[in-house]
Amino acid sequence: MATPLLRRTLATASAAPKSKLIIGLIPADGIGREVIPAAQRVLASLGTGAPKFEFVHLDAGFEHFQKTGVALPPETLVRLREECDGALFGAVSSPSHKVAGYSSPIVALRKHLDLYANVRPVASVESPESPPEQRRLDMLIIRENTECLYIKQERLETDPSTGLKTAWADRKITEHASRRAGVMAFEMALARDKIRRAKPESEQWWKKNPLVTITHKSNVLSVSDGLWRETVRGVKERDATSAGGPGRYAGVDMDEQLVDSMVYRLFREPQCFDVVVAPNLYGDIISDGAAALVGSLGLVPSANVGDNFVVGEPVHGSAPDIAGQGIANPIASIRSAALLLEHLGHAASALRVYAAVDAVLREGRTFTPDLGGKSRTDEVTDEIVRRL
Repeated sequence: MATPLLRRTLATASAAPKSKLIIGLIPADGIGREVIPAAQRVLASLGTGAPKFEFVHLDAGFEHFQKTGVALPPETLVRLREECDGALFGAVSSPSHKVAGYSSPIVALRKHLDLYANVRPVASVESPESPPEQRRLDMLIIRENTECLYIKQERLETDPSTGLKTAWADRKITEHASRRAGVMAFEMALARDKIRRAKPESEQWWKKNPLVTITHKSNVLSVSDGLWRETVRGVKERDATSAGGPGRYAGVDMDEQLVDSMVYRLFREPQCFDVVVAPNLYGDIISDGAAALVGSLGLVPSANVGDNFVVGEPVHGSAPDIAGQGIANPIASIRSAALLLEHLGHAASALRVYAAVDAVLREGRTFTPDLGGKSRTDEVTDEIVRRL
């Protein structure tokens, strides 16, 4: 049975989507302060047929921590819960070394709002600049968002006899979280298949049944990854009519990949994957790697999804090397805004945004430097708004 959020996502809820949306904007660090305003501008430009928007500007991030000693202010959480229908998060400059008192605000946000799945679509768009060897791909990566090594329970021990240090990190995999991620993966596979079948046959390049690929390393981590694998497989197995289930996923194929083999195949034959579901750490790595197949992290959106709230988030980082120069690629942020609209029930408006972005990419003239172009953030945004 689909969760309340999935029912909204798949447009089967009886309640009509809101005609006005209050969206929290959390630019946070680095280029987040450039790409989130670009996404805001696109949403505000949708006009007829789209909801009316009200934007709430909120604080978070490492730079905010440096100024105040707090990375995720309680006020930000309160206003998200009490005022906002959804949110957009920019990027965070979490340091690679330990900083006393600091913890990533986006990780904390996912925990406090129970945003248990990170949904990351990765799709290629052909343009005059596309290399001839680029393979057609359209995959969706579902990353469990609340546990694994990201619970950040670490400790450092020193051997008193030698003075040598040993670092430990606890890893948490629960049946509850694994099942939620598995259900979302199978529901999204059904939704994607429905969308594909609605297209003309000439545009249906995926000709097979929808496919969910479970990623794990249970040949080594037989307890933790073993539980993940068994639980996600159990979503389909318990659904089977032979097991007394409703058979909802009978038309969805299922396979699995060890995470190292998954990375290999991702780069060798990415066109073989439809929906990939993975624990938190593996999903983080796989989805960033998949971004390389479509040209840039600056193209790939995501949504942090829970039953009651959604936060759109571009997958790129804060990019301190280019922050403030006005050359950051806004497309991942703009696509994340479209993902947010999808999950809030405004699929038609989301499709308009996707189509405008794809048209700019196909034309191949208005690219930021990460894609080999010379255009600025505002120029790319201008072109997308024009095509709305």
